[in-house]
Amino acid sequence: MNVRALAAKVLNQVVEQGQSLSNVLPAAQQDLSPKDKALLQVLCYGVLRTLPRLDFFCRSLMDKALKGKQRNLHFLILVGFYQLLYTRIPSHAAVGETVNGAKALKKPALKGMVNGVLRSFLREQENLIEKANQQPALVYCHPSWLVKRLQGAYGEQLAAEIMDNNNQQAPMWLRVNAIHHNREQYQALLKDAGLNSFSCEFNDNALRLEKATDVYKLPGFEAGWVSVQDGAAQLAAHYLDAQPGELVLDACSAPGGKTVHVLELQPDIKQMVAVDADAKRLLRVQENLQRLKLNATVIHGDASQPGSWWHGERFDRILCDAPCSATGVIRRHPDIRWLRRDSDIADLVALQQSILHALWDKLKPGGILLYATCSILPDENALQIQRFLETTKDASLIPLSLQDNSRRKVRQILPNEDGMDGFYYAKLQKSL
Repeated sequence: MNVRALAAKVLNQVVEQGQSLSNVLPAAQQDLSPKDKALLQVLCYGVLRTLPRLDFFCRSLMDKALKGKQRNLHFLILVGFYQLLYTRIPSHAAVGETVNGAKALKKPALKGMVNGVLRSFLREQENLIEKANQQPALVYCHPSWLVKRLQGAYGEQLAAEIMDNNNQQAPMWLRVNAIHHNREQYQALLKDAGLNSFSCEFNDNALRLEKATDVYKLPGFEAGWVSVQDGAAQLAAHYLDAQPGELVLDACSAPGGKTVHVLELQPDIKQMVAVDADAKRLLRVQENLQRLKLNATVIHGDASQPGSWWHGERFDRILCDAPCSATGVIRRHPDIRWLRRDSDIADLVALQQSILHALWDKLKPGGILLYATCSILPDENALQIQRFLETTKDASLIPLSLQDNSRRKVRQILPNEDGMDGFYYAKLQKSL
């Protein structure tokens, strides 16, 4: 399969059909060589990051939009634009391979049209880029509802920085399994394998790779020596701070990165219960547990309805990594900004609220609940916790970490802060 044509199909499935890139892309990559697999990812991620800008170029150069069965060709043209603007692929190769993609999409009669649009773009790109740069929406490449929310929460300047960071490629973070090695020992193993990495002050288990690599090139990956997990997500297990003999719940656990990290840091807890409403994604939790040779009770269940799965003993600690808009991980999942709708936020806030109250009832007096999201929207974070504290008399905020000199009780991490994804944490304790 022509990689450009394959990219056009993937993009059509995501943008037009609302499918998740993290589901569609791996399926499309299955039979490709490593080189083509990497190119397909670059093209799909790149087009999704710059979608409205590329759409503008397409509208400017074509008399009418391609619709229906010809919609794949629209995305093929966008793939062509992306190569010409943002990659080192020579223009003649980018145009030639993209034009051949029309044949691979079973539209050979339209090869001339694709060729004409791409060559027109090469002639007129300076003028088109100048026009695009005069429109904020085409500079930010974010939907207008999200631009408004970010500007309202953070002001124009910081919102612009956030959106710029969302358009960058996310680094690859590793979590060193303390059961096998300390960070410095594993960093030396990486260096021996030709992989440079950076340590960070705020997390003894975290390393950030200089350059992303295939997980199977990581020393001891299959043996459970290391996992891939963003630096911000790694803070969850540290902030939860599970103690020996405690009963711990990871309430929205899939794909299981935080579940296993809690067990890595504290192997002597009484029991880890991992619950998730998505049966398919729960398989990832099982895979993580098996690779790392760790044990947990894995349950398919809805965190907002614990009555259907709870067995009667209240928990000492609960990690509530709540379903959210995922606006903090857009650089890692560029399709989020096009799949999410402004109206989704109110629905998510209501769901988070119901989960928080349902789980609070299953927490022991004196117990701790860590609320987390990968969102940067106040409605889901600071305002959600403020509302919960106002309506829950036996709840109080406590410091996230005793090792943190700031003694902060909540933390909003913005995208690319210390190289991390956007994340929010609040630590709540139930009075005795």
